[in-house]
Amino acid sequence: MGKRKYTHSFEIALSAISCAVAVVCLLVGFWSDILLASGYLFAMVALMVPLSKRFYVGGFLAYMGTVILAIIMGAAARFWDLVPFIMFFGLHPLINCLQVRFKINKWLALAVKAVWFDFTLWVAYILIFGGILGGDMSDNAVYEFINNYIYYFIFIGGTVLFFPYDYVVYKMQNAVDKLVYRIRK
Repeated sequence: MGKRKYTHSFEIALSAISCAVAVVCLLVGFWSDILLASGYLFAMVALMVPLSKRFYVGGFLAYMGTVILAIIMGAAARFWDLVPFIMFFGLHPLINCLQVRFKINKWLALAVKAVWFDFTLWVAYILIFGGILGGDMSDNAVYEFINNYIYYFIFIGGTVLFFPYDYVVYKMQNAVDKLVYRIRK
């Protein structure tokens, strides 16, 4: 991509559009429990737009605006559903771009991000299920098995799932970069 210098108004406009789309995606995810993961994914892709022009401050402000507006517009009632987005999914594209920008060792960054992802899963488990999956279902053998081994599922399974997830996020960022480059040369 070229070394074109963009105005601050272009950065603000791109970040504002990104924030608006991300808020709509998150709210659609909250209003429909089935679409919560899709809302995270589409909001994350929307937050990649300012990062495609290397607007790191604009990307961070779009993230902050998305979180604040989502809370104000209805996510406060089920705040625990927003915690994984706040802790990880909203910041992950920005961290990936900063990793590339500052040429941080990819294996070290991958290890740190995997621990960060596992910690986010653990916090989500504590907040959403209160440490007991499904509430008081101690008589159900499946829930008892899952609760006994939940830390293995989170820390081993989460780490294994993180590696392809991180790769896909990098590929999505490349696709967004190409799309935004084509829109405004």
